[in-house]
Amino acid sequence: MDRGDNKGQIARILVDFLEVAITSIVFHKGVYPSGAFERRRYMNMVVHKAKHPELEEYIHSAVNGLFPFLEKGSVDRVAVIFFDNEGTPLERYNFKLQVNQSFGSKVEESDLGFSLRSFLLKLSLSKDLARVLPRDCRWEVTAFFRAEAQISTNNDVELWIPTDTKQWQNTPLITPLKSMSSEPLGLQLYMEHST
Repeated sequence: MDRGDNKGQIARILVDFLEVAITSIVFHKGVYPSGAFERRRYMNMVVHKAKHPELEEYIHSAVNGLFPFLEKGSVDRVAVIFFDNEGTPLERYNFKLQVNQSFGSKVEESDLGFSLRSFLLKLSLSKDLARVLPRDCRWEVTAFFRAEAQISTNNDVELWIPTDTKQWQNTPLITPLKSMSSEPLGLQLYMEHST
């Protein structure tokens, strides 16, 4: 397997994982009624998938729009941010990514999947660490890039739009949830909340 195929394989695994993880976060935060989700199996465990078409499409298109940037290694973090009705952040779940772009060996999807599965388990347990959000809160998926991401001319690539998200007014509290460091992927999951 050449490096180009390897990068694509790693990016595809990450896209699939992030779609499930983001859906899990939204489900556990209780932003929508539980009827908006259905139970599915992923990596040999029960997870939740958005059943409402617009919710499912938002998460799916946001994460799949990252594929070319993940493949190039230009994504630093993917965050799920919850806001109050004035747009001030209440809580942020961050997935900090480090992909070894020069990794030349074949990626064993089962090994990587086993490591990523532990993040999903930790997410289901982290709901007790988080605060209850107000009923009128909103949320979004935001990506942070390492450098100026080159825009592809491919029509299949949805462009990411710079956010006008307000930043924390005070330094947030950071709660580390899970991290892994293995070839070719390093991943940290941490939660930020207002003080």
